[in-house]
Amino acid sequence: MFEKISGFFREYVFIFSIILTIVGVFVFFMGVIWSWVREIELGFYSNLINDLEEWNTYLLFIGFIVLIAGAWYLYSYLKNKRFILEELDTNKRSEFIKKHSELKNTVKHMPKKYQKMLKDKEKELKVK
Repeated sequence: MFEKISGFFREYVFIFSIILTIVGVFVFFMGVIWSWVREIELGFYSNLINDLEEWNTYLLFIGFIVLIAGAWYLYSYLKNKRFILEELDTNKRSEFIKKHSELKNTVKHMPKKYQKMLKDKEKELKVK
């Protein structure tokens, strides 16, 4: 059961990290507006902030943590994707073998299309 859930999140990590970052920004700014600039009138957003009153202080900290987590997952995904694509771009077997173990570890945490790309490159360069 855990493999199915983690596999689902692995396939859609990019989308989830963007959503997590947006939610973090939204909640964080609710806390910021309540704590420092209560006079700003932003329509529905201000009404929501005023309804929550003192809970916005907690939302400030929760939003900050969610924002950092979303940004970290987004950064990690993009960094790993760039690394994989750069390493799979090589046509030299010796360069590929040098980074092969690191590449295999990185691909484990990425969507299945990157695992398939690695297998295809291994077949092309005859690496086991």
